Amino acid sequence: MNGVTRDERRMAARVAISYLVEQDRERRSDAVKVKAKKQRKSVVHEGNGARSDDQKADKLKAKDYEDELERLHIELVKLQEWVKYKGLKVCIVFEGRDGAGKGGTIKAITERVSPRVFRVVALPAPTEREKSQMYLQRYVQHLPAGGEVVIFDRSWYNRAGVERVMGFCSEDEVQKFLRLVPPVERAIVDSGIILIKYWLEVSQEEQTRRLESRIEDGRKIWKLSPMDLDSYGRWYDYSRARDDMFAATDTPHAPWYVARSDDKRRARLNIIAHLLDKVPYKNAPREKVKLPDRQKAHGYREPDYPYKYVNDRY
Repeated sequence: MNGVTRDERRMAARVAISYLVEQDRERRSDAVKVKAKKQRKSVVHEGNGARSDDQKADKLKAKDYEDELERLHIELVKLQEWVKYKGLKVCIVFEGRDGAGKGGTIKAITERVSPRVFRVVALPAPTEREKSQMYLQRYVQHLPAGGEVVIFDRSWYNRAGVERVMGFCSEDEVQKFLRLVPPVERAIVDSGIILIKYWLEVSQEEQTRRLESRIEDGRKIWKLSPMDLDSYGRWYDYSRARDDMFAATDTPHAPWYVARSDDKRRARLNIIAHLLDKVPYKNAPREKVKLPDRQKAHGYREPDYPYKYVNDRY
């Protein structure tokens, strides 16, 4: 913004978040209703292998998290080599509300693997040309070829979520999308692609905490867009959109897997472990690695060249 300093932008964002938080608290002032909703939600999640509210574990310690993540990273590398060896095609979709932890989970998955095999797709808003295309066209071109794992950080399900809630498409377009997605995903699976869809479920309280933290953190302020602020106040619109999406697209050939993500460390480990279970793999055959002998200098001498070195500041 011209003439607006970073501190002024942060202050504006802080005021907007505070206002929305206060509105949200007023809407949820009836503690009994809030408790009943949590209990109903817990029953649903318990049936899918998640902990109930009464079974919530303490936050995972950093040392325990790093140790287990290192073990899982080794398995992900084995998976990567098997995908290359067998020419597998894997497509992973991540969806969820703002602040649910999608980006951090994707980073945890891709931290130790090759970007030539694990490819992350995070598309910007469509161009005018893309808006004139068949809706799924810009996503289909990014589906994996043999030996690839493609991770969608948000996907074609934008139409069922943010586009619907924010009014970027008509209700007729939404209903058409929800009807067409199951057969399209059937075609994707029938083509040999292993399609895995994750929804990260974050609570209202934790989402608020994370969005507020972005205001003060210079590393995260870019994550807080005007869209995020507008979306924050539409919690139940997103809930209804999510429910309709699940009802229409949670199919036997392309089911949704829900991960509770209030504890980001546990969510990342749970998702990686689940992913490793969903893609069968073995140790790919490989020759024993041995470094070859280096060639002799044969008279080569380092040149007396005025290199422009980077300053040693640390």
